Amino acid sequence: MTSIRRKAIEGFQVGDTFSISRTFSEEDVIRFAEVTQDYNPIHFDDRFASVKKFESRICHGLLVAGLLTEIGGQIGWLASSMHFQYKKPVYFQDTITCHFTIAQIDERGRARADVIYKNQNEVTVIEAYLTGILPGRDEKKVLRQMLDEGDPTNRVGKDE
Repeated sequence: MTSIRRKAIEGFQVGDTFSISRTFSEEDVIRFAEVTQDYNPIHFDDRFASVKKFESRICHGLLVAGLLTEIGGQIGWLASSMHFQYKKPVYFQDTITCHFTIAQIDERGRARADVIYKNQNEVTVIEAYLTGILPGRDEKKVLRQMLDEGDPTNRVGKDE
């Protein structure tokens, strides 16, 4: 992830793309529910999921959609809006890849990113876009200092 921080210091251009992948587990869903208190039976009861015409229980949409915040956090992006369109369910043990592309940047550092989430079968499960503010000169200076210190907020060493 330090490579995304380095790019944030260099500066972004329209078309810059970043990707991350994660496999979602039942434990992830349980932990997300504990934080959000979203105990919709679609996530916890196979009978309920079946009645809703799903193969089995599904992951919380916002849990999966949250992948973009990993990239945004590395960038130092201050989000002002996020819009998600859920296309297909994400089941336990699905591996989702989040493709985050800088689509617009204005002269004030305000930006838009387009985001596509695909499962291990290359099926699009979520389409999204977000708007926000990219790091300015002062924030880039702090990011550079953080990298020089070994990027402690990423829990990585200087060599990564």
